[in-house]
Amino acid sequence: MGLTFFVQTYGCQMNKHDSERVVGMLENLGAVSVESMEEADIVVFMTCCVREAADIRLLGQASSIKNMRLRSGSPLDKRMIAIGGCIGQRDGEKLFDELPHLDVVFGTNNLSSLPGLLEDVLENGRHRIETVEESTLFPNDLPTVREHAWAAWLPIAIGCNNFCTYCIVPYVRGREKSRSFDDIVAEARRYVESGVKEITLLGQNVNSYGRDLYGKPRFGDVIEAVAQTGVERLRFATSHPKDLTDEVIAKFATVDCLMPALHLPAQSGSNRILKEMHRVYTIEHYRALIDKLRDARPGISLSTDIIVGFPGETEDDFEQTYKLIEEVGYSQVFTFIYSKREGTPAAKLVDDTPRVVIQERFDRLRTVVERGAYEYNQLSLGKTVPVLFEGSSKKQSGIATGRSPENITVHAPLPEGMRIDDLIGTTRNVTVDRARTWYLSGTIAGA
Repeated sequence: MGLTFFVQTYGCQMNKHDSERVVGMLENLGAVSVESMEEADIVVFMTCCVREAADIRLLGQASSIKNMRLRSGSPLDKRMIAIGGCIGQRDGEKLFDELPHLDVVFGTNNLSSLPGLLEDVLENGRHRIETVEESTLFPNDLPTVREHAWAAWLPIAIGCNNFCTYCIVPYVRGREKSRSFDDIVAEARRYVESGVKEITLLGQNVNSYGRDLYGKPRFGDVIEAVAQTGVERLRFATSHPKDLTDEVIAKFATVDCLMPALHLPAQSGSNRILKEMHRVYTIEHYRALIDKLRDARPGISLSTDIIVGFPGETEDDFEQTYKLIEEVGYSQVFTFIYSKREGTPAAKLVDDTPRVVIQERFDRLRTVVERGAYEYNQLSLGKTVPVLFEGSSKKQSGIATGRSPENITVHAPLPEGMRIDDLIGTTRNVTVDRARTWYLSGTIAGA
């Protein structure tokens, strides 16, 4: 191609992995990745439509490119723009009405079509779109360029069957489709042989893996088999509480490489709201899962998602959510104000709660979230923890940054005489001497 490209990614880990595939396909065509849109002949947006803010950011950035000058020496007369992922799947042809300068739209099941769509635009000068509703194949054979050599996303399932009333994902990602067990293990083995230290198993609901292929979930088997490849660190995302089994919880006690960290979205602490959300569990069931996890792996780091302002949420409903956050003691909570998504059942619900009330609840919740994270991090003060280093601090020179087994950010001064490139991708012990709300810091042992 002789062209340059830039990929802008919004959303979840699955979107990030899809972007790695886009990079792989474009590099296979001879295009070169660059660091900014201004340098790029081709800009690809990999999109998320879970919240309205992502739509706004996409439209703003995609519109701004219209008048952006091409780089010096570009072989094109006009920058090529492609929108893929969930917004591409959801909006399809409508995107060309909102963004007339757009060239390509492709859906969540059409990653492999992107190179051909771009080449067709180059040859014929007309916009192209491909958004099939469902793919019969699991998209695991596409070339991939990983963001980090030492870490890998490993998708085991795509799609979702849960149809939570607020969520657009089943409509844009499709129904659950599991990947072959043997394919998963083979890819994990290749990663380990190539030097990957950390593998994260991915799916919209990893706990239900295999139900469509084998008649029952086999996620526990996947954890065991991938662990046996010799990977240093193993994680997974995301879990639905209704499908988290005792078998999987027990793996936190018996599988050494399974890191002591779990993201378990609660969404609300109110049974009434959970029913309205179609979450299909009670808060009592959720709390019992937390107790089992802490019995299996004392000190496990727990994170969650919470929606504030779901239609009809009362002060009492909110207080129950506040109580849940206060009592569980999460290391991290991702809090969101409810975002209406057209096409979902919740979009039809009427709510007259003033926005100022919802914002006040959100601010109150953020305070207890920060207090819980700070208190959790105090447990590491004075301890020596193994840290997988990822790079340099963005805010302070000479400081290396990595992650603890509990997935907490850890900062440490770069030892004298050591280059950051020598540290990245290695695991070193760090003695923690400071514990803040969102990070730990300390000294690399032996430095």
